Amino acid sequence: MKLELPTSETERPAEFVEAFARGLSVLEAFDAYHSEMTLSDIARRTGLPPAAVRRSLITLKTLGYVGQVGKRYYLRPRVLGIGSAFYFSARVDEVFLPELRALVETFGDASSVATLYGQDVLYVAHYSVQRARRAAAHVGARYPAFATSLGRVLLAGLSEERLDTWMSELNPVPLTNRTVTDKSELRRIIQQVRQQGYATTVDELDYGVTALAVPIRAPDGTTVAALNTSGYTVLTTPEKLVTERLPELRAAAQRIAIALSRNPVIFSMLAP
Repeated sequence: MKLELPTSETERPAEFVEAFARGLSVLEAFDAYHSEMTLSDIARRTGLPPAAVRRSLITLKTLGYVGQVGKRYYLRPRVLGIGSAFYFSARVDEVFLPELRALVETFGDASSVATLYGQDVLYVAHYSVQRARRAAAHVGARYPAFATSLGRVLLAGLSEERLDTWMSELNPVPLTNRTVTDKSELRRIIQQVRQQGYATTVDELDYGVTALAVPIRAPDGTTVAALNTSGYTVLTTPEKLVTERLPELRAAAQRIAIALSRNPVIFSMLAP
């Protein structure tokens, strides 16, 4: 993920530590598709100078967050401590998982909660009974927002100004032969999602995945996260998901919102 440092004085306090921000960017560059990288690979993904990446890697390696074999770097288990801190402080087990389990027990398949993270959706909770090979959905996973039902719901919740900025930075690439990559068509879809209050996708992120998502809103109406249910394309359709699952999905999203409202700090954690 390319580092986007704040530039204005209001966004960038005098105490802002750029070296620390760069180190975090290096950590975030690793994902399921980039589990091992050279220094040059990391520099390209983050947009940072190689010298800055080298200093960050030396520091992270010394602290035990990054390992090295030859010229390739990889994350070490200590990184899990950072992610688990959010998992437990946000009370994922208490707030999200009961609703996800109930949805899966009712409909089967899988259910997830995600937030918008730059150009991606970031999964903060997931529950599944699926076993087939498909794009892995798990806590901490990131996928292009434009190609997911979760992402389109989250994008529909942005103001026009923020959506314009997001779209201007988007460089959509096809993930399957059904992925919508035309920006005009994507904007039309997002506008439709705003009007109907839900999003569906079929085989756009990965073959065999049909999904339905709805927003999770703060008391002021702001969309802070999205909740979805997904199934196998050969066994379901968007129309079937809407007919059979939309009412309960919306009810679950409302219950999650009520649970979150009891702790405004958690809402702040999820807000984009």
